[in-house]
Amino acid sequence: MKINIAIFVSGSGTNCENLIHYFADSDRFRCALVVSNKADAYALVRAEQLGVPTALAPKPQLNDADYMLPLLREHAIDFIVLAGFLPLVPNFILDAFPRRIINIHPALLPKYGGKGMWGHHVHEAVKAAGETETGMTVHYVTPLCDSGEIIAQFRTALSPTDTADDIAEKERRLEMEHFPKVVEQVLNDTFDNA
Repeated sequence: MKINIAIFVSGSGTNCENLIHYFADSDRFRCALVVSNKADAYALVRAEQLGVPTALAPKPQLNDADYMLPLLREHAIDFIVLAGFLPLVPNFILDAFPRRIINIHPALLPKYGGKGMWGHHVHEAVKAAGETETGMTVHYVTPLCDSGEIIAQFRTALSPTDTADDIAEKERRLEMEHFPKVVEQVLNDTFDNA
């Protein structure tokens, strides 16, 4: 029996697609469902093209235990990865998946986290602060935005001439290289010790 992963997304889905490709040949783990709170998220198109089932969970459904928990059970979900998912995860999902929900953040937490700190807003804040490095953080999800235990961080140097777009591209390269490996390591640690 493979361990089933749900990927929660809100946007274009580059990390989602990367994870689906990464686990496509895995003997142990499978991307079994992609959930988006936005009907126009391109991540849904990417998932469908790669044969992964998708579901919509706009705010009313996301916050409805009678919708979300049966959906996750129907796909036998064991673990949830947030990959560019903007809403807070409701407590009933956190309770159903203790230490089995992780998130990627496009900065070196605890800097540049919290409400409003997503996507390009993060990179613009990093640029405005004159940081000499940025990076990505993978962390456990808790009821407080971007505040869960840090699992891994990867860094990249910045130059004073880097624009916010340059910073975004440097950080994106880290995500593409490291995020699937970190997810796999967390999955192994979680289910080897289960």
